Amino acid sequence: MFTHLIPDTQAPVTQADASQRFMRLLQTAVTEGTLHKLLLSKYSGAEDKLERLTVREVVLRGERQLSFLWRYQTKDVTKNHAMGEGLALIQSLLGTQFQNAHLHTPSEEVQLAFSRKGKPSLRVSRLAPAEQAAAGAATSHDKEKQRYLSLQKPFWMDLGLTHELKGEPALVPAMSRKWKQINKFIEIFAAALKTSGLADSPDVHVADFGSGKGYLTFAMYDWLREQGKDAQVTGVELRDDMVKLCSTAAARHGLTGLRFDQGDVRSYTPARLDVMIALHACDIATDYAIHLGLRAGAQVIMCSPCCHKQIRPQMKMPKMLRPMLQHGIHLGQEAEMVTDSLRALLLEAEGYETQVFEFIALEHTSKNKMILAIKKTGAAAEAHAAARPELLSQIAEIKRFYGLREQCLESLLAA
Repeated sequence: MFTHLIPDTQAPVTQADASQRFMRLLQTAVTEGTLHKLLLSKYSGAEDKLERLTVREVVLRGERQLSFLWRYQTKDVTKNHAMGEGLALIQSLLGTQFQNAHLHTPSEEVQLAFSRKGKPSLRVSRLAPAEQAAAGAATSHDKEKQRYLSLQKPFWMDLGLTHELKGEPALVPAMSRKWKQINKFIEIFAAALKTSGLADSPDVHVADFGSGKGYLTFAMYDWLREQGKDAQVTGVELRDDMVKLCSTAAARHGLTGLRFDQGDVRSYTPARLDVMIALHACDIATDYAIHLGLRAGAQVIMCSPCCHKQIRPQMKMPKMLRPMLQHGIHLGQEAEMVTDSLRALLLEAEGYETQVFEFIALEHTSKNKMILAIKKTGAAAEAHAAARPELLSQIAEIKRFYGLREQCLESLLAA
């Protein structure tokens, strides 16, 4: 490792010289997209309980910004700034409120420190090739993970997703798969919102049924707020301990607009519902969730069904399929396919653009199918009336083919 040191005692180096050189290096890192992390520490300002500041680059609505994570003894506060504004703020803090600054890039580490008398020292440590490769890989990995969500948000620690490591929030190793799942969900959610009637809406009301420990509920709320939307997100969960855990975390971090209620999708009635989420609602609970979304006129419906029990006992094996469906596992798979196909067709008949695709395993189950429905608007909505009779005919034909008497969502809609 090659290290270049400008000591405190070197006469030609003034506070302005050291700060300006540090800022030039920071500006270069920002311009070249190589900023991994900037840590400001040794706080000496007047704000009570403020300990340090971490700065990273984020991309919000297609725009590069600097994300400032202000770490207090009892809370974290995140604020995002445009590049120029953020750099100006950093420069104003050096040597005035923070006496130590540590810049990390894939090729070097730069430390600016101020003595008690205000004299600066600037240390530039260039990384060896192997260290550069490792740092570059870590930086790339971090950027990929932070594309939609940031691990720096303090509520993740309350939910057990992160822990403190060397003074910084870090992903709990056992939760790495979960973190990938959460980000994948937000990726799908973001794309759905962009193509829905909510794309330009200033506020979005979301209900997450069966919210459990709240990972996705917090993630949706956080992502929507980062997009500048007034997010009103409710997690609905039967288990009282989960409701209390999530409610406490939301209140602790002042997340206005995020709430958790104890309730059942069959009886819960939100005042307004733009996005309906129901992941792993068992058997006909998925049908009740979809029906609630339809009744409320939700613009986006996202379901991950499981435990398909209603259709299988009704199915009469068509003669041509008996050699295949005589095996129980095949009959179960056929029942799942028929059930979700009927749900998708019913959603189409109600005016939704519907997709059924493999998602990624959530929680501790291999069920990874998702039904995504986006309410049609404009010309597509007008064309819906002409297509509806054909869709209903297809549903009736499938039921006749398999000898099905009843499908829950169809019955709910008929009622």
